[in-house]
Amino acid sequence: MSATDPRRIAVVIPALNEERAIRGIVESVLAICPNVIVVDDGSTDATLERIADLPVTLIRHETSLGKGQGLRDGFRKARAMGFDAVVTMDGDGQHHADDIPRLLAAAKHHPEHLVIGARIRHRENQPPARRRANNFADWGISWGCGVPVTDTQSGQRYYPDAALDLADLAADDFVFETAVLIAAAREKQVGIVSVPIESRYQGEFRTSHFRPIRDVSRITWYTMKRVAAYGHLIASYRRSHGTPPLIYDPANG
Repeated sequence: MSATDPRRIAVVIPALNEERAIRGIVESVLAICPNVIVVDDGSTDATLERIADLPVTLIRHETSLGKGQGLRDGFRKARAMGFDAVVTMDGDGQHHADDIPRLLAAAKHHPEHLVIGARIRHRENQPPARRRANNFADWGISWGCGVPVTDTQSGQRYYPDAALDLADLAADDFVFETAVLIAAAREKQVGIVSVPIESRYQGEFRTSHFRPIRDVSRITWYTMKRVAAYGHLIASYRRSHGTPPLIYDPANG
């Protein structure tokens, strides 16, 4: 079996107060992949009760430690259980299990790549302010990675084994996902490919835990420090902005 076989991957779902969506998400994932790790980040609602009877591996934080720690613990657990790769999804319903086979197809076509579910289909559904913030993030984080990347803020991703080695990176909350992208590209020579998925910002989603001013500032500061640390600023900028991002759409072969 390969690292793109659903039996060899774990789906890690960080969750904080997701009682409305979590059961439907987990059930839909289990229909595709039997290995689900839910990391409950100190929920105070009925999140745990909603999935208590489902065959998942549960990691429980007594108090909220942030999304970064949730992903870090999920990565470590997946490695300890012997899985070869991890797919991550948010717990609020914006990511669909139906897109998991698309990420796996891209990973099979592009071995040793980190795959991002890029929300570029029907981007008109994305609030203008969020779209501008995401575009700015793509500009800066691509520079940090040294390669062009589409939708650096998407939480639906496929992480190959080499990227799971980065679980101990010193980065908290939403900065962790940026830190893994940059270190995977720069230090592990892992490629990054994006798969088009729907841009879902309509429906019964709970208010995002992402705080634009606070979290964008933290991500920007972290990225600037990494760009400076790696050096060769001009050459890095040209590599990351001189060519289009790598995008693979399984529907088009």
